[in-house]
Amino acid sequence: MPEETTGPAPSAIEQMFTLQPLEGDAFLAESPAVGRERLFGGQVAAQSLRAACLTVDPARPPHSLHVYFIRPGAIGEPLRLEVNRTRDGRSFSTRHVTACQGGKPILEMVASFHDPEPGHDWQPSPPEGVPDPEELEPVTTDRLLRHLLPFEIRMVRPGRPRRPFLLRHPFWIRVNAPVGDDPALHACLITYLSDMGVVPSAVAPGTRGSVQMAVSLDHALWFHRPARVDQWLLYWTRPASNSGSRGLAHGTLHTRDGTLVASVAQEALLRFADEEN
Repeated sequence: MPEETTGPAPSAIEQMFTLQPLEGDAFLAESPAVGRERLFGGQVAAQSLRAACLTVDPARPPHSLHVYFIRPGAIGEPLRLEVNRTRDGRSFSTRHVTACQGGKPILEMVASFHDPEPGHDWQPSPPEGVPDPEELEPVTTDRLLRHLLPFEIRMVRPGRPRRPFLLRHPFWIRVNAPVGDDPALHACLITYLSDMGVVPSAVAPGTRGSVQMAVSLDHALWFHRPARVDQWLLYWTRPASNSGSRGLAHGTLHTRDGTLVASVAQEALLRFADEEN
C-alpha cells in the first residue's frame, strides 16, 4: 500500500479564521489556548467579523464595526458565531453577529459594509518624529503575553519598569507570516490587533493608585483605506476621557508613508485599589 501523505500543518492564522459552517448563517470557530486565563477580546471580534464577511459579497468590504464585550470567553471552548443579515441595500450591508459559548453570548457585534465609491480623499497630518521600526528593538514573545498570532512589534517607548510585559503605545506592528491577498482577512487581522494594549491607554495621565480591575467594555473600529497587515502599521492610542470608573481611549493606525488606514475607540472599566467600588 502506498504511504499516506499529508499537507503542511495549517498556520495559526488559517486555524483561527477557517470557520466551520453550521445551519443557516451560523459558524463554529476555534478558541485555542494561548497562555491566557480567558479569550483575547480582539480574537473574538476578529472571528466575528470573519463570520459576517462570509455572508457579504467580497466586493463590498467592511467599513466599520461596533462591539460589546458581554462576558469573558473560555479558553479551548468552541465559539458559535450567529450572523443576522440585518440589511442589504444598494450601497451598504449590515450584519449583527453574536458570539456564544455554553449557550450564552460573550460578544455582540454590528458590522457595516460599503461598496467603494469615488469621493474626496483627506486625512489629518500623520504623526511626526516617530522612529522607523528598524531603529527599535523587537518585543519578545513573553512581553506579548503570548498572543496566538505571529505579530512582530516594535514599541516606540520602552515599557514601564514595574510592568515591562505590557504593550505601550505607540508601537509598530505587522504579521510576520504569510497572509495572502484576501482584503477581508486583512480587515479581520486589523480588528484582532486593534484590541492590543488599548485598556492601559485609557487611564488618565497622572493617575495614582494601582489598577484593581481593567477590562474592555466596548470597541469601535473604522476602516478608512485598504491596508496590509504583513506590512508595518503604526498604532497609537491616547486617553480621551475618564469618568464614573470608565476610561475612553482613541487611536489611529497609519502605514509607513503616513496614510491613515483605521481609527479606533474603546471604553474600559477602570477600578483602582484605593477606591471603594
